[in-house]
Amino acid sequence: MDISLLKLTNINQAYGNQVVVNNLSLTLKKGVIGCLLGPSGCGKTTVLRCIAGFEPITTGEISLNDVKVNSSGFSLRPEKRRIGMVFQDYALFPHLTVASNIDFGLYYLHHTERTLRVTEMLQTVGLADVTNSYPHELSGGQQQRVALARALAPRPDLLLLDEPFSNLDVNLRERLSLEIRDILKSQGTTAILVTHDQNEAFAIADEIGVMHHGEIIQWDTAYNLYHRPSSRFVANFVGQGVFLSGRVLDSRHVEIELGVLTVDISHQCTSDCRVCGAGCYVDVLVRPDDIVHDDTSSLQAQVVHKAFRGAEILYTLRLPGGGTALSLVPSHHNHAVGENIGIKLEVDHVVAFSQTAP
Repeated sequence: MDISLLKLTNINQAYGNQVVVNNLSLTLKKGVIGCLLGPSGCGKTTVLRCIAGFEPITTGEISLNDVKVNSSGFSLRPEKRRIGMVFQDYALFPHLTVASNIDFGLYYLHHTERTLRVTEMLQTVGLADVTNSYPHELSGGQQQRVALARALAPRPDLLLLDEPFSNLDVNLRERLSLEIRDILKSQGTTAILVTHDQNEAFAIADEIGVMHHGEIIQWDTAYNLYHRPSSRFVANFVGQGVFLSGRVLDSRHVEIELGVLTVDISHQCTSDCRVCGAGCYVDVLVRPDDIVHDDTSSLQAQVVHKAFRGAEILYTLRLPGGGTALSLVPSHHNHAVGENIGIKLEVDHVVAFSQTAP
């Protein structure tokens, strides 16, 4: 049976008259890695700090293992919550060795148990060969591993990670994010990650909440956020794509300038577009992977920009009707700016939002 470890119920937080967290609720089950994803200033780090007990909430409730730790007028002290935290700047003690940093939170254990736990965590994060090194002698990735091992050593009920990869280069960030997910899963750790980087969110989290103006707009899997966004904001923030104007022909068909899409309006359109009937206008989300390069196609588009990405090229295309779309193409199809190329639609998930008819 799935058991909820963390529950936030209609929490609000404000600095004076500035609302930072607005009536936010979420539930996280044991063993699940969640993520708060959103742009800077959306309130995601404040939510994390409220969970940790570093910030008060004005209204609402926070519970851990069905025990209330926050409500209006009550806040359990952070050290009583059995929560581990990995900070953006790692916050390692510079005068302590790697082993001593990991050992720091284990004061309640007997010396022998502490030594065994430190050894176990060093092996878990792959740092057994730098036990006696100091933080300044380590790479950024190694420092991040030490911070993770220190947070996990006391076996917290919940681990919080605040933008943990922001100080690392892109290649290391991608590799380390996958490794950290494996570590968390091997330990059975329940965790919440905060990030503005959707690639990090997709690599680590089981469930992701996209935040905007202090609210969770959609809490879902990475797949559904990309293919079934519930709002224009989520559609624009997650992944890449453009909106093309379309006209609903009937309950099964929407026409855009590239052709007619077959779709079950009742299931594949958002709620605000399902109510319209034949003849109404919608904005259809078209992702780069929905437009496929095809030299044999009679449908042509002009390359107006290209971004080389190694294995792939992201083309910006001017469509016959004057609209613009993106197409992700294997890089051996190397076309010049200004060249016309053949394209075809391969849309599996139609996402549409209502619009005012022109």
